[in-house]
Amino acid sequence: MLLSPAAERNKDRLLAGLRALLGERCHHPLFALELGSGTGQHVVHFAQDLPLVTWQPSDISAESRQSIRAYISATQVKNVLQPVHLDAGEPWERWAGLPRGACDIILSINMLHFCAFSTIEGVFKGSGHLLKARGLLMTFGPYAINGIIIPDSNVQLDRSLQERNPDWGLPDIDVLRQLAFENGLRLERMMEMPESNKCLVFRKI
Repeated sequence: MLLSPAAERNKDRLLAGLRALLGERCHHPLFALELGSGTGQHVVHFAQDLPLVTWQPSDISAESRQSIRAYISATQVKNVLQPVHLDAGEPWERWAGLPRGACDIILSINMLHFCAFSTIEGVFKGSGHLLKARGLLMTFGPYAINGIIIPDSNVQLDRSLQERNPDWGLPDIDVLRQLAFENGLRLERMMEMPESNKCLVFRKI
């Protein structure tokens, strides 16, 4: 079981935001896909509080998928499926074999700034196909706005990411808004989160 201190710090705030967005819908059966589930801390935490949501975790890393399996076993949650390999940069038809319109919710937490732009495009293209009408894509992390990055801690983060991989870095919210529009989604809400992060909520039109 891998442990991410950042995931531990933000899991309750993200859950509260998710519950607020779903409202009465969380009392009905829903299907949620998490992209880049990482350690698995988020998905089991959400599942324990939202038992009517069936959760499909995914990750490109075999080590992460093993950690997710360990968290599922340790917590004995019944509404989390076994993790699958999923590369969001691939066509949506390869996303774990999910059919068009299968998802009520798609989550991408602390993932987009570790992605090449082609993968970010894939997230929005895939979400456009897999979300049901009025379904939600929720992304969390640090972002640029109109090409500006604040505060200085995020500037340093962006620089360090690009030093590690020139394709990485903080995505710009306006670029994401346009990608969403091109794929039948609209940016509905932007929530301020701790540690200079934001939660962006896109809804399938």
